[in-house]
Amino acid sequence: MLEILEFGIKDIIDIFLVALLLYYAYRLMKESRSLNVFMGIIIFVIMWLIVSQILEMKLLGSIMDKLVSVGVIGLMIIFQEDIRKFLFNVGSHRRMRRLRRILSLGRNDGEHLEISKKTLMPIVMSCMNMGRRKEGALIVIERSVPLDDVVQTGDIIDAHVNQRLIENIFFKNSPLHDGAMILSNHRIKAAGCILPVSHSLDIPKELGLRHRAAMGISQESDAVAIVVSEETGSISVAIKGQFHLRLTAEALESILTRELS
Repeated sequence: MLEILEFGIKDIIDIFLVALLLYYAYRLMKESRSLNVFMGIIIFVIMWLIVSQILEMKLLGSIMDKLVSVGVIGLMIIFQEDIRKFLFNVGSHRRMRRLRRILSLGRNDGEHLEISKKTLMPIVMSCMNMGRRKEGALIVIERSVPLDDVVQTGDIIDAHVNQRLIENIFFKNSPLHDGAMILSNHRIKAAGCILPVSHSLDIPKELGLRHRAAMGISQESDAVAIVVSEETGSISVAIKGQFHLRLTAEALESILTRELS
């Protein structure tokens, strides 16, 4: 009876945090199509608690203790990409972005906005022109997460953002038109880059490899990925694992201005 009375607010918070942790782990496993693995882990943990705490079976309990200690390291290796994605989502939360803005000193927001507008218009106009000609394109705009590893897979350009240059790179006979273009600090950093491809089952089947690559980079970073479909000429944007499909020039400019300014 005394133990029941000692159950207080601290225990409620403890149970709530554990339930929240299990819920986010469940969501993470479900999105990565590893739900069966998650359920297997839960069953093993329950068996471990029963054997070691309730039945107090020393030999079997000690064996399971060793498996748990080694298994945690194994799970971190197996699910390192999913763990990285989870931690990235935590760090890119809206409140975390506000904290980064507060901690960033000496930034001129007005100048940043003016430069962004000068940079965005060549991107919008080139996408519209390539869409009318049904020339496929994939443009990735780097934000707070560096894409240096992706840049190394392509050819370094390091040029000002220019409408003609963008259209020439994605011209059908260009050797770089199949890869992705990376924009960073208002410059074309590289072209012909290879992106991680998303294997999400939620992507519509009519969308091709460019769209899957755009989704992949948007899931692994906070980059904005613009896709011009070679089949239909339609323009799409992938941001944080979400697609904005069949965009007009005004809609594309609005999204880029909102996300990049």
